[in-house]
Amino acid sequence: MRFLSRSFSLQDMTLMYLTMLATLVVILVASYQAGSTPGYRLPYRMPLDPRGDLMLSWNVSYPKQELFLELRVRQLRYGVVLGMSDRGEIFNADLVVLWNDGQKSYFGDAWSDSNGHVTLDSQQDYKLIEARHTSDGFCLLFKRPFSTCDSRDYLIEEGTVHFIYGMLEEPLLSIQQLNLSLLDPGVQRVLLLRPESPTPPLPHDVRTLDVVAPDITIPDQETTYWCHMYQLPPDMPKNHIVMYESVITPGNEAIVHHIEVFECAPQLDNVPQYSGSCDSKMKPKKLNYCRHVLAAWAMGAEAFYYPPDAGLSMGGPGSSRFLRLEVHYHNPLLISGRQDSSGIRLYYTPTLRKYDAGIMELGLVYTPVMAIPPGERDFLLVGYCTSKCTQTALPPGGINIFASQLHTHLAGHGVRTVLVRGGKEVEIVQEDKHYSTHYQDCIEPGDALLTQCVYNTEDRKVATVGGFGIMEEMCVNYVHYYPRTQLELCKSHVDTGYLQKYFTFINRFQGRDSCSCGQPSVTEQYVSMSWDSFSSQVLGSLYSTAPISMHCNQSTAELFPVSTRARLPCTQ
Repeated sequence: MRFLSRSFSLQDMTLMYLTMLATLVVILVASYQAGSTPGYRLPYRMPLDPRGDLMLSWNVSYPKQELFLELRVRQLRYGVVLGMSDRGEIFNADLVVLWNDGQKSYFGDAWSDSNGHVTLDSQQDYKLIEARHTSDGFCLLFKRPFSTCDSRDYLIEEGTVHFIYGMLEEPLLSIQQLNLSLLDPGVQRVLLLRPESPTPPLPHDVRTLDVVAPDITIPDQETTYWCHMYQLPPDMPKNHIVMYESVITPGNEAIVHHIEVFECAPQLDNVPQYSGSCDSKMKPKKLNYCRHVLAAWAMGAEAFYYPPDAGLSMGGPGSSRFLRLEVHYHNPLLISGRQDSSGIRLYYTPTLRKYDAGIMELGLVYTPVMAIPPGERDFLLVGYCTSKCTQTALPPGGINIFASQLHTHLAGHGVRTVLVRGGKEVEIVQEDKHYSTHYQDCIEPGDALLTQCVYNTEDRKVATVGGFGIMEEMCVNYVHYYPRTQLELCKSHVDTGYLQKYFTFINRFQGRDSCSCGQPSVTEQYVSMSWDSFSSQVLGSLYSTAPISMHCNQSTAELFPVSTRARLPCTQ
């Protein structure tokens, strides 16, 4: 076919079709500009960027196997990009794009290739429901099936979904002009698919207690851990916490990264009132004995409910009336002058349930002894809770785990906790990307628990596991169980003596002498290492074969009387 003396190929015809499709979508955007909200319920909500300028809200329809999503943009200029990819990469990503050519607005399903170039998808699976201006920005409401049978689309499954996002600051005459590598998009991790189970009813005599920060000014630094001491009412009788949820100061949703509430050791008669940095030299030493976890929340988490036959003890004989609130602020844009009173709201009842519940930390000890080399795509670290610890600390009938909360920082992209019995892996307690939110099984004395974390550091420097900043790493699973024991923390790290032998060996292999002017710290040795595939592989082998140092801690922060140095448990 010839038109205006130009010969059209199959590619030209395809582009003409896509242009016609985009034009049709323009009419939809324009018609919905003045539309009214259809009343969709969107119970889940999470900020995408550090300023909170992009807010994602959503709901899940399991009968229809589709998601309803609303993207709110505080200040929209020429468009916005929202996408999903395996690990937050901008390449080969599934995208939904709103763009403006200076006169008209376009909405469409698109994808990026291996170079970041964006193309409109021939199969439009994002369906626009509404586009409207509101008092707090511009909102796009759309839906998409979990699975589209389109090779260009992301398959939405249980577990963490990596969203990429970016703003368009200039008009686009065509979506083919868009290249994500020039957009500098951000990344946010979201748990999209939530359990369909109904919300458990609360007791008729439930009461609430807000453990919150006292209107503090968030420091203008990237990472802050803020500690605040809270006192329970004097002579408070024993109650059971049956539910808790976060209380986030409006506007700070993108800065408050996670929150924990700890109970102090009961033998402490008094704890000095303190509100300040957890890392401050002025922090009272007694705060180090406030380690029993009452509640733990991280960005994106919903309210936490206890099962009907268990509750977390608070108050009464043998407990402490002192609580330590710890709030992690992640402020990469160094925003100054922001006030905050975030914390945790505890729902408790004086009507006691059958069992006292407990919370136990599994995984790796917060120490720089272990690290992830740079340039690694799938580097495995494992934290051990050995059979010797459970044999000593667990009751004869064992414990029942009913929930767990996995936690890493930015480099983590796979976490699971595995039950080992008789030298064999017999059960996955929890795994991301396939969560088992209502998992319940008995952990018996003599069982071992392995918490395995997989990291990707392809675009990063070496990351130690002992860092509390967002660019350092953690490998933690908070398991909720009953009946409560005194086992508070069951973690490990590689034996430091064997690690020093590794540094000596690698230095000699690379033709470098060890420093004779005093032993540098472990972190300094990791940073100064000349990393290559050999040194990374040897470090991975060391982690999987060398003896470990076990931390089998009571709620008083004291060790159980078991060996703190153990060999790795055998698994098949």
